[in-house]
Amino acid sequence: MLAKLQQIFKAKDIRNNILFVLALLIVFRIAAHIPVPGVNVMDLQAYFSGNQVLGLLDLFSGGAMQNFSIVMLGVGPYITASIIFQLLVMIVPKLEAMSKEGEYGRQKINQYTRIATVPLAIIQGYSFLKLLSNQTNGQLLANITSMQLIATLLIVTAGTIFLMWIGELISERHIGNGVSLIIFAGIVSGLPQSIRNTFISVDNTMVLNLVIFAVIALITIAAIVLITEGTRNIPVSYARHVVGQKNLGGVKTHLPLRVNQAGVIPIIFAISVIIFPPMVAQFFIRSQVNWIADSSQWIIDIFANQTFYAIFYFLMVVFFTYFYTSVIFKPTEIAENLQKQGGFIPGIRPGKNTSDYLNFTMNRVVFAGAVFLGLVAILPLIVGPVTGIATINIGGTSLLITVAVVIETVKQIDAQLVMRDYEGF
Repeated sequence: MLAKLQQIFKAKDIRNNILFVLALLIVFRIAAHIPVPGVNVMDLQAYFSGNQVLGLLDLFSGGAMQNFSIVMLGVGPYITASIIFQLLVMIVPKLEAMSKEGEYGRQKINQYTRIATVPLAIIQGYSFLKLLSNQTNGQLLANITSMQLIATLLIVTAGTIFLMWIGELISERHIGNGVSLIIFAGIVSGLPQSIRNTFISVDNTMVLNLVIFAVIALITIAAIVLITEGTRNIPVSYARHVVGQKNLGGVKTHLPLRVNQAGVIPIIFAISVIIFPPMVAQFFIRSQVNWIADSSQWIIDIFANQTFYAIFYFLMVVFFTYFYTSVIFKPTEIAENLQKQGGFIPGIRPGKNTSDYLNFTMNRVVFAGAVFLGLVAILPLIVGPVTGIATINIGGTSLLITVAVVIETVKQIDAQLVMRDYEGF
């Protein structure tokens, strides 16, 4: 570890890149504490602490949402736009062709993603303000005029674009993914305060619970690393053929199928689905039509039930894991490419049989990843009642993002070190 750190700081360009990234993350944390005028921040923080869904959203903004800061939307609209265009590339032939044009095509799609972020930020900002106003009877956003509303939407939209720009600057330095590091910084920033509150509130009777809590956290981190790095290797052989006086091919290799092919995207999709019904119900709870008001209240109450919330959340994560994997993993194309390159899976005929085999194997592998992601998502709902510790919430989603970001960042730094010290190795 020490030798690795010495290598990093001996390489001037890597050291400067790391310091530059740290400086940008500090700028993000400063912006997260600059509030938008016109709201009582103390009352807003108290409201967030009692609302599980909004607390989950606040996780991805690093506390900026409950501070009602200028970057309160975080990089959420940008992530949403990225997911939309990832799906559109699979559906729209023009975008699919553009994605195959190399760097030029990727830059065009990235530009469309940036443009789509602006209206999405405005829509999400307006929805969030209306939700706060309706749920608190206007107490948190009292006496806000139309001009103040427009100014607030412009400020929070500009904040999202600012974070998007910071994220791209970070990505250009090849020290991890910029957007992921911003989310990572937001998650980690709340950890010291949570630990402090825990040690203040823990007495002698809760020491055992604290130890259990720590053990669960360590086991969870180890499991996340195992699943994140886990792959199922499919053996692939290439037929030997003669070109001139050279023998080519005859190579045996493998095709890795990742256990967690979809990453954290299924959890993000599931959160969106879970948030949508109670959010819509809030707009109709004061309806003059009795059955609409009663149905809205029933939806709000059932989603507030911890058992239903956990089961529904788990099922949504499993469903979206399979859905997103089916979108990004195309066994037919893989089978065609293998056949064109003279490759085959031993014991499986090329073509449709190979495609069917890959699809069957991937579905079995994804099952383990889907169940794991579902358990990680509902982990706070399980650990909280068991340990009785509420000041630190083991957010399975936050742990998954944190571990994944650390692994990705370390790999990128290692790759740069190998490039610079190749002769020494």
